[in-house]
Amino acid sequence: MTETWPAMSIAQANALLTAPGAPFEMEVVEIEGRPTRSWKNAPPTLQHCFAAGRAHGERIFLVHEEERVSYEGFARATLRLADHLKSLGVGRGDRVAIAMRNVPEWPVAFYAGQLLGAIVTPLNAWWTGPELEYGLSDSGAKLLIADGDRWERIAPHRAALPDLQHVLISRSGDGSLEAVIGAPGAWGSLPDLPTPAPFLHPDDDATIFYTSGTTGKPKGALGTHRNICSNVMSGAFSGARSFLRRGEMPPQPDPAAPQKATLLSVPFFHATGCHAILNPSLVGGARLVMQRKFDAGDALRLIEAERITSAGGVPTIAWQILTHPDRDKYDLSSLETISYGGAPSAPELVRQIGAAGSAPGNGWGMTETSATFCHHMAEDYLHRPDSCGPAVPVCDAEIRDADGNVLPVGEVGELYGFGPNIVKAYWNKPEASAETFPGGWVRSGDLARIDSEGFVSIVDRAKDMLIRGGENIYCVEVEGVLCEHPAVMDAALVGRPHHVLGEEPVAFVSTKPHMQVGEAELQAFAAERLARFKVPVEIFVRHQPLPRNANGKILKNELKKEVA
Repeated sequence: MTETWPAMSIAQANALLTAPGAPFEMEVVEIEGRPTRSWKNAPPTLQHCFAAGRAHGERIFLVHEEERVSYEGFARATLRLADHLKSLGVGRGDRVAIAMRNVPEWPVAFYAGQLLGAIVTPLNAWWTGPELEYGLSDSGAKLLIADGDRWERIAPHRAALPDLQHVLISRSGDGSLEAVIGAPGAWGSLPDLPTPAPFLHPDDDATIFYTSGTTGKPKGALGTHRNICSNVMSGAFSGARSFLRRGEMPPQPDPAAPQKATLLSVPFFHATGCHAILNPSLVGGARLVMQRKFDAGDALRLIEAERITSAGGVPTIAWQILTHPDRDKYDLSSLETISYGGAPSAPELVRQIGAAGSAPGNGWGMTETSATFCHHMAEDYLHRPDSCGPAVPVCDAEIRDADGNVLPVGEVGELYGFGPNIVKAYWNKPEASAETFPGGWVRSGDLARIDSEGFVSIVDRAKDMLIRGGENIYCVEVEGVLCEHPAVMDAALVGRPHHVLGEEPVAFVSTKPHMQVGEAELQAFAAERLARFKVPVEIFVRHQPLPRNANGKILKNELKKEVA
C-alpha cells in the first residue's frame, strides 16, 4: 500500500469504469416491470458464455488429476451430450439435475442443459439419499446426470420419483454417460456438432440452486440467464477498480499474457463455484484445476506446477495454504489473489494474505443473489478487513428496520439487496417468495451496516444459521433431527468459534424424564439423517430443561457463552 492510496474515491472509480463506452458500461433494463441497472457488455445468456469459451480453442480449460481438457474438447463433449439429451426429449423448461462431485463431466452436463434451454438443477453432492430424493422430487427433474457415489444414494429412492424419466451415470460400472461422450481425454476427437437452436432471452429461467431455509426444507432458487451472467462482470470490475484506487490504469486484455489459473476448492453445485468461478473462467479463458478433496500440501504442489494465479474459496482453505509447514518449499510466486466468501473471516487472515505477497479478496452473496453482490479486494480489503466490500455498481444495498424503513448510514438493520442478479423466486413456493423478495428486493436475513462510502459490514445473522467452512447449517433442521430421537425432549444448536472453519456446530439436548442417551449415540443418529458437515461435533446431554426466556424461546446466547 502506498502513502498516497487511495488515488481516487470509490465513487470516482465507479464513474470512470461505468461511463458510456467503457468496458463496464451500465444500462437500465426492465425486469418484471422494474427498471434495473445491468451490465451492458455482459454475455446475454449462458449460451453466449459457451460460445465465448469455445473461442479459446486448444487452451486447457479443465484439469483433474491426470486428465486435461481443452476448451475445444469441452465444447465438443457438451454439444454431443446436448444432442443426446435432445434425443431423449429434453427441451426448454425441463429440469436437468446434476448430482456429482467436481469432475470435468460436471460443467459438460451443466452447459449441455443450458444449450437446450433446460433449467439445470445442481444438487448438493454431500446430501444423503433422502435429501437428494427431495431435490429431485421438488424440482420435478426429468433427467438426472450423476456420478456413481451419488447414484448409490439415490437408487433406493428411484420408485418415489415418477417425474424422473432418464438417468445417466458417470465414473461407475454403469458408464452410461461415458457411452455418450467418452472419457475426458478423448473429448477433443469427438465429432463437431451444430449448436442447438433454441435462442434464449436473458430473463429466461436457467437454474434451480437449492438453499436451506428456516423451515429445514431446502428451497430452490430459480435463477435466470441474466442473474448468472452478471457475475462474469462483477469480479473483473472489482479488479479494475483496485488499479484505479492505487493510481494505475487497469491493464488491457493481452492474448499473449500467461493464462490465468484457479485452484478450484469449492464445489460447482454452490452458486460461488458455478456462477462466480466456472462461468467467468469459461468466458475469460482461465484454467480450472480441481482437487478431489482439498489437501493443503497438494494445493501447494498444484500452485507451483500449474502456475495458479487465484486460490481460496472459503477462509478455511486460505488459512491452510498460509500456515502449512511446507509452504516455503514451493514456488508460489504466481499466486496473485487469495479470495473467499461464504463464512466470516478474521482480520488477521486478511493481514497475513497481504504480508505473503498476494492480494486478499472477499465478498458477500447468497444463492438468492446468484453469488456476488458485494466485492472487496486488495488495498480496500486491507484497510477495511471487517467489511465485505461495497455492492457492485449494478446493485443497490439498503439497511432496513423491522418495519422495512431504510435506516441512516452506520445504523444496524437487515441487509436488503436489489439488482439484475436477484433470482426470480423460490421454485413452487409462492409464500416464501413473497416474504423473501418484496418488490424485487431480497431480504438477506443478515444484520449489517453501510458506511458513507457504501462499504457493507455484516454484523450478525438474523436467521438462525451458522456457517462451517463455507457450508450453511440451519439450526432448526439439525435440532429437528435430534428431537426425532426417542430419548430427546429438546435440542438447541449453536456455533462454536473455530480458527480454521470459522465456526462448528455444537448441540445441547435435554432428555425426557427417566430416559438416557449418550453423545456418541446421538451423533450416529444424526449422521444417518444429515450430511456429514451438519452433524454436531459435540453434544451436551442434560437431564434438565434448556434455558428459555419468558416467551419460551431458548436462550442461545447463554449456551454460546458455555462453548465459546
